[in-house]
Amino acid sequence: MHLILRTILTLFRARRRPKLGFFETSSVPMKVLVTDIDFAMHLNNGMYFSLMDLGRFDLLVRSGVWDIMKKRGWSPVANNETISFRKSLQLHQQYSIETRVIGFDERAIYIEQRMVADGEIYASAVICTRLVSKKGPVSNEEIFEAVGAVPPSDLELPEWISEWRAAVALPSTRRPAPHTWA
Repeated sequence: MHLILRTILTLFRARRRPKLGFFETSSVPMKVLVTDIDFAMHLNNGMYFSLMDLGRFDLLVRSGVWDIMKKRGWSPVANNETISFRKSLQLHQQYSIETRVIGFDERAIYIEQRMVADGEIYASAVICTRLVSKKGPVSNEEIFEAVGAVPPSDLELPEWISEWRAAVALPSTRRPAPHTWA
């Protein structure tokens, strides 16, 4: 809820920015606000993924996927996320959120996002995403067909991402996942 105004502003601005192909890179200029920082006066680690949502929204709108999603009743969901931090973004610092699709498998589309300032990567994340409908997950083939996107021939999911996803997977919602710490 704390990012609702920035989300609305991002969606509004994305409609006025140049169109992008689904496999192109989105770049959203940002500034670290007082509501983004913690007591160390830098961007709070918990804010990175929330802010990265804005980068994904920009890509979805500018590539035309957003309108297709809404028309078909599809919703985006994150399945797995991982992030690495390199440098701290400071209060009032200008940066950009860079977003691009880096690959896909039979179940998901993988997006890399970077927080970049002064030409340097401050943080990098990989998000495993899916689109879902009331009937369940939407296949990548259906997504690509609906948006008229043909994956580039050189787009190959890095092997470490498949290994990472398998290593951190939780059981399906159709199987038990008991909590046994207590």
